[in-house]
Amino acid sequence: MSDERTDDGADKPQTRREARDSSTSTGAIPLVDGALVAFDGTSIPPRPPLPADERAMTESPLDTAEHNAIREQWRAKRDEFGTHVTHARGQLDQANERIKERTGRDLILATLIGLAFGAALLASLLFIKVLFVPFALAAALLGVYELSLALRASGRRIDVIPQFIAATLLVLSAFFLDLWFVWVMLFFAVSFVIVWRLVGQMIAKDGRTYGDVLTDAVIGGFVQIYVPFLAAVALILLKQEGGQWWVLSFIAIAVVADTGAYAAGLAFGRHPMAPKISPKKTWEGFGGAVVGSITAGVLLALFLLDLPWWTGVIFGVAILLSATLGDLGESMLKRDLGIKDMSSWLPGHGGLLDRLDSILPSTIPALCLYFLFSSWVVL
Repeated sequence: MSDERTDDGADKPQTRREARDSSTSTGAIPLVDGALVAFDGTSIPPRPPLPADERAMTESPLDTAEHNAIREQWRAKRDEFGTHVTHARGQLDQANERIKERTGRDLILATLIGLAFGAALLASLLFIKVLFVPFALAAALLGVYELSLALRASGRRIDVIPQFIAATLLVLSAFFLDLWFVWVMLFFAVSFVIVWRLVGQMIAKDGRTYGDVLTDAVIGGFVQIYVPFLAAVALILLKQEGGQWWVLSFIAIAVVADTGAYAAGLAFGRHPMAPKISPKKTWEGFGGAVVGSITAGVLLALFLLDLPWWTGVIFGVAILLSATLGDLGESMLKRDLGIKDMSSWLPGHGGLLDRLDSILPSTIPALCLYFLFSSWVVL
């Protein structure tokens, strides 16, 4: 039985401690497992640097007094800048109020709206000139609506729907049909609104006098001539060869003349030009319009229309006269109606017709000068 226990002890595997002790005592080489790579401490990469936020946390914080001083300086600069802005805004508002009291216009709003309309007009003429057609049609319809409402407020009976129908046909015919057909459409438009008003009065039978009915009919025809027909003349000029540059030129001259008159009258205006029609228009302002329109005419003739400089002088003077007469004519019309502006849709300007009063009459001399100077250049 003792022999069996001895054999069982010999077969029992050694523990790690026994194996280490036996190898050390005998000087044997420790076993190395070939499947495991020996550990080398030098192969461990260095620790990467801490992020900026963590590094800032580990570093010493800024001195509290220095930090507060920087904050106070920044706050003082910010308050100083805000004070300057507030002061400049107050001065601008005061100047704008003085201009508004003198001219009746909000200069800032008028400038912004004018720039927006100018950008839309310029884009339609520079790229594809057919895009100017809906622009002109919308302006004509809005002008008809403004004038019709102003006339109706004064006691006249103007039928808006037939005015819209006739105006649309007249304006579109100017660009898409032959020239002779525009005259046919003008006759049709005027006749259509007059007959409509007469028939409407016959149906109403409200005892309106013969003179009032006749006045209503004639004024209805005048609306078609004043707004849609003059807009159609601009489209007749537009569809000519290079006509978009002529449209752009005469509008630019009219705008420059209006702006020059406004600026010169505001700065130097002392002598009224037509006090019974428009008390705020002065001869000094007219002088500014003369200088501006002739200068613009010469520059546009030389660099845009490829014409001699003297044609630019004629162009500028012609547009100046038509724009001035158109402005005075609408002022007289508004005085007869007892209103200051045609509407209040455009802040700083009044109504659309208050801005088109100098442009619409200028379409006729612009078209005439186009045919005159174009034939002269060809010869």
